Amino acid sequence: MPDLLLELFSEEIPARMQAAAQENLQKLVTNALVERGLVYEGAKAFSTPRRIALAVQGLPARQPDQREEKKGPRVGAPEKAIEGFLKSAGLKSIGEAKVQPDKKGDFYVAVVEKKGRPAADVVAEVMPEIIGNFSWPKSMRWGAGALKWVRPLHAIVCTFGPETEEPEVVKFSVDGVASGDVTYGHRVHASAPIAVRRLADWQKKLEAAKVVPDRERRKAQILADAKNLAFAQGLELVDDEGLLEEVVGLVEWPVVLLGEFDASFLDIPPEVIRATIRNNQKCFVLRDPKSGLANKFITVANMEAKDGGEAIKAGNARVIRARLSDAKFFWDTDRKTRLEERLPRFQHITFHDRLGTQAERIERIELLADALAPVAEADPGKVEQAAKLAKTDLLTEVVGEFPELQGLMGKYYALAERLDPEVAAALEDHYRPQGPGDRVPANPVAITVALADKIDMLVGFWAIGEKPTGSKDPFALRRAALGIIRIVIENKLRLPLRDTLWRHFAAVRKDEALAEAITILSPLHADIAALSTEDVEVAVKLEALASQIEREKRVELTSLVQAHKDCDLTADLLAFFADRLKVHLREQGARHDLVDAVFALQGQDDLLMIVRRVEALGKFLDTDDGKNLLVGYRRAANILRDEEKKDKRSYTGEPDAKLFSAAEEKALAAAITQAESEVSAALVKEDFEAAMAAMSKLRAPVDAFFDKVTVNVEDKVQRENRLKLLDRIRKATLSVADFSRIEG
Repeated sequence: MPDLLLELFSEEIPARMQAAAQENLQKLVTNALVERGLVYEGAKAFSTPRRIALAVQGLPARQPDQREEKKGPRVGAPEKAIEGFLKSAGLKSIGEAKVQPDKKGDFYVAVVEKKGRPAADVVAEVMPEIIGNFSWPKSMRWGAGALKWVRPLHAIVCTFGPETEEPEVVKFSVDGVASGDVTYGHRVHASAPIAVRRLADWQKKLEAAKVVPDRERRKAQILADAKNLAFAQGLELVDDEGLLEEVVGLVEWPVVLLGEFDASFLDIPPEVIRATIRNNQKCFVLRDPKSGLANKFITVANMEAKDGGEAIKAGNARVIRARLSDAKFFWDTDRKTRLEERLPRFQHITFHDRLGTQAERIERIELLADALAPVAEADPGKVEQAAKLAKTDLLTEVVGEFPELQGLMGKYYALAERLDPEVAAALEDHYRPQGPGDRVPANPVAITVALADKIDMLVGFWAIGEKPTGSKDPFALRRAALGIIRIVIENKLRLPLRDTLWRHFAAVRKDEALAEAITILSPLHADIAALSTEDVEVAVKLEALASQIEREKRVELTSLVQAHKDCDLTADLLAFFADRLKVHLREQGARHDLVDAVFALQGQDDLLMIVRRVEALGKFLDTDDGKNLLVGYRRAANILRDEEKKDKRSYTGEPDAKLFSAAEEKALAAAITQAESEVSAALVKEDFEAAMAAMSKLRAPVDAFFDKVTVNVEDKVQRENRLKLLDRIRKATLSVADFSRIEG
């Protein structure tokens, strides 16, 4: 079967765009072919700095013929209807149609046969549109043409044909650039035009012209050669996948060279050396397994130099020396100013125009970290110092030059000042985790400051209405919430999240009266959350709630109302945490509906306990007892829902034991009472598996009740009593989870 070769040759494509461009080209072309009936056997895309290409194997020589039956009007229909049918079906007379009987009578049917077109013609038709509308992150126009492309497009190769025959050139043109069979090799080593036929021929001739068109092959070659050069020196290559992805997009003919810089620069922190060499020269660094970073580097040239690359290595070494001299100056200069001495400058730096200065943010982090220190069993003095200094390295020269080293440099400067190692570690680790694969802080001081930093971000932006929407999350709040979740769970912390968030709203608003209001109302959080924000008497109700607490001190109604609003924001933020927790647990194989079922319970804000509940609930529902109890619950809930809707009332309250006439009623009531007692005792001990085991004992009496007892009997008193018994089933399950939210 014929194969298709397409190559789009241009000026240098930015390295960061090449991988996505080759994938996009493959998707667009293959989708267009399949939509037109040209199903293929395989496809592979390629990219180099000066080309993106695609090979599609096993295409048919032409589209399959199509046969379609088009139903027309009823026999005997008006002349105009028949004329319209003939025109739409492409028939000359009604005699060319056949008559087909139907339940509603006889109808005309036209059999339309459409011959398949040669595949080459289809390709010629779709390619100009695909190329002309190709999407790039940034594109340009040049000359007098109208085509927008990442860089000027110079040539298009498009050939089609079987292996056994000479392929044909698929003829088309895009903005004056005509397709053909001519490409070009390496800009320096082989600039002459090259005629190509098909994939194998194209690859062979390009490699002879010093071009490796396969991106993954270039990548593997660079990595292997770099590791071999390092090994020959007794060193190891410092892995850098991001740099490797960039370098592979900078070269068509990779030549790996080993260079050297002055060993005196090794006094600089290794991460600074690596960042300097990486960012400025796109070079890899090496390390000695015994002593650490070595004064060697790996550079990847795009040509075979006549001198073996000596001039290239020397040129890179000169630039690296200059950049490392700058880095050393920054490092030495920064250490002349203590971290604490930098703090006053934050008073003149805005964190956010609605959240104040960096100094105010640091003050909030300090206050919150102080409150959170007992959660992580951290030393309060160390926490205070770490929270105060956590952001100070942002004002250093090194971090100004290399922002990606924030936190890490804070640790280095703290150690240089001989601060406590736990404090120094916290300056680096309070930013963690910065992604799913990043580790979480482990020492108590770092844990505390990391939680305070992330909670302040979330509460602050929630307070001003800057929440993530859709795919937009400019302040990385989803990452902050997931970071808190991971820190809490992986360190097994007991964090009262609801009160922590609610109280911090007052700190963000810098309102002491509000803080006092929240302190007073905190025990009544559930009652306050139930109040509608639309209620015109909300202030009066809030005052009544506050008066329930036996305190002499009261607060103004304005603070109570703001506390109520912040209670709503806290509930919304907790819902955001629930969504993030679902994402986190789903990645670990847990069911999102079980997280919903646990989070729906009143007062669930202890992330660690929620996870343990979810785990226990999942195990319970995997058992026969769990599955059957869920079925029984749903049956009870459905009956109650229907009857309450019909009767326009709820059937709550204790059923009257004197009205039980069936043994199954009595057994179920007794089983519920026992289960509630055992579940309650287990929950006090936070033994969720024991709570589920106690709940499983309801399975048999629930099954027996529904097998033997009719709920909707004629006796209204007995009917109401049995509906109340069903409500007890519903309430009993609520002690462990909201079963109404469980799917399946």
